[in-house]
Amino acid sequence: MRKFAAVLLIVVGCAPTAAPLKGVLAPDRSLPALSMPGGHRHIVFKWDYQEGEIAARGDGSIRTAAPDSARLDFFLGGGLGAGGAILVGDSLRAPHADLARRYIPPTPLMWAALGRLAIPPLPDTVVRIDGELTRADIGRPLQWRVAIKADTLVELDHISNGKITESLTRGANGTMTFQAPGARRTLRLTVIREEPGSFDASIWSL
Repeated sequence: MRKFAAVLLIVVGCAPTAAPLKGVLAPDRSLPALSMPGGHRHIVFKWDYQEGEIAARGDGSIRTAAPDSARLDFFLGGGLGAGGAILVGDSLRAPHADLARRYIPPTPLMWAALGRLAIPPLPDTVVRIDGELTRADIGRPLQWRVAIKADTLVELDHISNGKITESLTRGANGTMTFQAPGARRTLRLTVIREEPGSFDASIWSL
């Protein structure tokens, strides 16, 4: 138990500190509704994964059904393997769930990659305006920090003990970057194309 606690302290200690929230206080604490586009969407992307000295890359796709369902498929470069997972609400299903949770961002951050804010309900939200961005700290103690441009989610940080333990950033160039600094883990998805999809109920089985 002491060994586990020491490792946990080292990991948290490596995470960056959450700086004070930027901007001026907003007139109210409400945030715009942040959800996926209606109907079905098909997103095709390239991915790069790094964890310490381990690196891998390949192609993938996400098929979404509003408001809260998505199927993820990842294909390792060179045809060396493939994997998939299904997100419905706050649950993740995969043939090898423990392995999927290691490589796929936690559910709230995966939803953030798709533009949907889906974090647990928490007391207390502070909202500030910083130029074109609306920034919010959520939870007491602080657990989540979100940045929004217009009605688009651009960043979500998970915070523990004042440290940013995980983050998801959506770039204007179609990149979605997940980072876990303490674990030296990064997953970057680069969108190749996104279009309306048409698929049946069979995609929700693995």
